[in-house]
Order: sequence, then structure tokens, then C-alpha cells
Amino acid sequence: MISIVGILVVFGAVIGGFLMEKGQLAVLIQPAEVVTIVGAALGTLIVANPMHVLKGLVASLLGVLKGSPYTKQRYLETLKMMFDLFSKARKDGMVAIEADVEGADKSPLFAQYPSFLKDHHVTNFVCDTMRMAITGGVLPFDVDQMMELDMEVHHHTTGQPTGALSTVADALPGLGIVAAVLGIVITMGALGGPPEEIGHKVAAALVGTFLGILLCYGVLGPLASVMTKINEEEHSYYSILRVVMMAFIKGTTPILAVELARRAIPAHLRPSFAEVEKACRSKAAAAA
Repeated sequence: MISIVGILVVFGAVIGGFLMEKGQLAVLIQPAEVVTIVGAALGTLIVANPMHVLKGLVASLLGVLKGSPYTKQRYLETLKMMFDLFSKARKDGMVAIEADVEGADKSPLFAQYPSFLKDHHVTNFVCDTMRMAITGGVLPFDVDQMMELDMEVHHHTTGQPTGALSTVADALPGLGIVAAVLGIVITMGALGGPPEEIGHKVAAALVGTFLGILLCYGVLGPLASVMTKINEEEHSYYSILRVVMMAFIKGTTPILAVELARRAIPAHLRPSFAEVEKACRSKAAAAA
């Protein structure tokens, strides 16, 4: 939602400054220029990217409007969930969590954390890793390599829509020039006519360049930047899961594994030691 506010501020400042200089707002309304620039940009986007990237781009833009899901509360819930899972495995053996890992959607433990189950890739990341730990015979180093590969592939995949949007944003000034050149061509055909008509056509041509630059640096460029930051936050979230699972697989106690993961959380989102301890103690008391 904050991104929408930012875009409105951009347009408000540009149009407000234009009106302060006694500009005529009707001159900026050029449907033909909009069709040329936006249509060409959409066409280049479709030509340059496969369908799964286009779908990912739509999903990412919707995610920008909703805001980042990786909040302090999300991290706290994740640490609580991993503590519950590890405590159950340590108390009753690794076999005790096999049913939870094999059928996460039917697990009473995971059912307490709907945000975890809603993110299918995160669910698979945790369950597939713990499945290797339950199976046995797999060295911790190999498990860590598997998680690293999974994270690398996922990060590359989620970064493709951002790259596609950045490419279109970079192309918009050029497409604005294309629209302006077409406007000049039309203007040259009107030479000899009334000066007012020629002036109107020149203004319409310049609006094309204006729109291309504005959409690049005022809309699509910032949106691509926000998408990049959300992708980085997602990668950090996976890194936390990697730290906590590796610590437990190496034999660390559940509470210490959770504390190691807590310290790896970005500072502005990191819950305090007391908050994590309180959450884990409350879960342990409820289980008892």
C-alpha cells in the first residue's frame, strides 16, 4: 500500500508543479501517445519473457501492493514452529515427526501456523530437508548443500520477474522518443496550417517523451526496486530456516538452534531473546 502512496506523490508533485506554472492540464491528456508507449512496452514484455515469468510478474506486483510478508511476527511464529518440531523430535525421536513431514497439510503441529502452510515452497523446503534428516545416512554437509542449491534456484526464479520489469522500465524512455518522433512526423505533415494546430501537435509529441521518462523513473523503476527488496527479504527468511535446521541436524538442542537462527534475523525484524523465550515456554507449557 505504501508503494501506491509513493506513486500518487510522484504524479501529484509533477502535475502540481505543471499547474503552478500555469500549464494546461488538457495538453497532457494524449491517448494516442499512451497507446503507443504502453502498447509497445507491453509488447516487448511479452516478446522477451516466457509465460511463467509473466505470471510471476503479475504475482510480484500484487505482492508489492500487499507489502512484504516477512515481518517480525512472521519470524517469531517461524521460530516457535521450529522449536515445537524439534522438541517433538528430541523427546520422541525423529520418527515421531515423520507423519508431520510427510503430510504437512494434515499435521496438527503445522496446522497452528497457517502462514507456513500457505507458502508451498517454504513448506516443501522445510519438509524435504527434515525428511533427509529422518531418513538418516545423509551427512549434515550434504543436507546443507541441498538447501543451498534449493535456495539458489528459488532466488533466481523469483528474480526473473524483477529483471523483466527493470528491462521494460529501461526501455520506456526510448519508447517515449519513438512516440515523440511519430508526433514530429505528423507535425511536419501539418506545416502550412494554423500556428495553433502546429503548436498543439508539437506539444503532443513532447508529451510522449515526458510519459516515457515519467513511467520509467517514477513508476516501473521504483516498483522493480521494491520487488528486488522483497526478494532479498525472502532470501533472508530462507537463510534463517537453513540456519535453524542445520543447527538441529548437527545435534544442537532446540532452544539453542532457535537462538542461533534468531541472531541471523535482520536487526530491524529481529525479536528479542525474551520474546522468543516467552513464546517457546508458552508452547512448552501448553504441550505439558
